[in-house]
Amino acid sequence: MSHNERPVVFSCAGEQLLGIVAAPAAPASTGVLIVVGGPQYRAGSHRQFLLLSRALCGAGFPVMRFDCRGMGDSSGEARSFEALDEDVAAAIAAFRQNCPQLERIVLWGLCDAATAALLYWERTRDSRISGLVLLNPWVRSEATLARTHIKHYYAQRLLQGEFWRKLFGGRLGVGVALRGLVGSLRRARRQANEGGASDEMPFQQRMMRALENFPGVSLLILSGDDYTAKEFLEACQGDPRAQRALAGPRLTRVDVADADHTFSSREWRQAVETATLDWLQKSMAC
Repeated sequence: MSHNERPVVFSCAGEQLLGIVAAPAAPASTGVLIVVGGPQYRAGSHRQFLLLSRALCGAGFPVMRFDCRGMGDSSGEARSFEALDEDVAAAIAAFRQNCPQLERIVLWGLCDAATAALLYWERTRDSRISGLVLLNPWVRSEATLARTHIKHYYAQRLLQGEFWRKLFGGRLGVGVALRGLVGSLRRARRQANEGGASDEMPFQQRMMRALENFPGVSLLILSGDDYTAKEFLEACQGDPRAQRALAGPRLTRVDVADADHTFSSREWRQAVETATLDWLQKSMAC
């Protein structure tokens, strides 16, 4: 299917943001807005966002990817994933202006951009958002990291015979590992005891609330070999709202076995493209 890519410049809180719109010749009424988080710009790691955009556009879905303020070719100061509401709202407006046939918008994000998408909807309840594609959502806190290390690193180490042989042989590295385990246990316990001390709900709780309450459909894509994905699942186990969302009919989960955090191989990137496209075609009427 023929398509074209064109740059768009749009305003956000007095700054100029740059986006790239990929528009099919016969576009669907559902478009995908790729939200970019972390220290990245619109191409993505390993050009993932660029390649995804072209793959989806080739199947008939308009796509826009853009640089948030302070990143890539956009002006302004960089900001945290918890402060991207204005950027996302401005990008949605620019996307609809450039693709006026759009009736539904799907927010697509990796890592803290996935979390930013959830937080955006949780704060704005934007009715233009019909779907969310969330890859390895970011839930990092001292407690989640500590629990993940305990379960997925130290638990495995304690089952290894070589670990105990080194321990009783007086090897220094094992002592360091044991001190790390004790430190992780203390951090997890300390944050659990301090939970609820602040009047403001932590972003992890707000994103889980959004995951449950979002009235549209969601696609959750998790890497099989990624601590961020493991932390997310650990956080979900401790949150009834997340458990209900994961078990509910509006959320589809896809696991990419052995994939790392950024889906760095062609095979893993294509798995993400296929999962996203299949979900769009099944969940979003064109």
